[in-house]
Amino acid sequence: MKAAMAENLKEAPANVTGWYARGRQFLSEVRNEMGRVSWPTRREVWATTIVVILTSAIFGLYLFFVDLGLSNAIGWVFRRFGA
Repeated sequence: MKAAMAENLKEAPANVTGWYARGRQFLSEVRNEMGRVSWPTRREVWATTIVVILTSAIFGLYLFFVDLGLSNAIGWVFRRFGA
């Protein structure tokens, strides 16, 4: 039993070192990959932001009017046929 415990204690530093080395390797690979990314220019970011905002506003207005129309139609049905 003591021999097994001693063996486990000897393995612990290797596991810690392996974990540290894998962490360093991972961060190094992340840094390399981030350097290879094709980043958009400020102008491209601005243009796509405007497109997203306008599209969201148009879609929001569309949903507002559809909701308003359906609401009025359902209200008319309830008033007409009494429910």
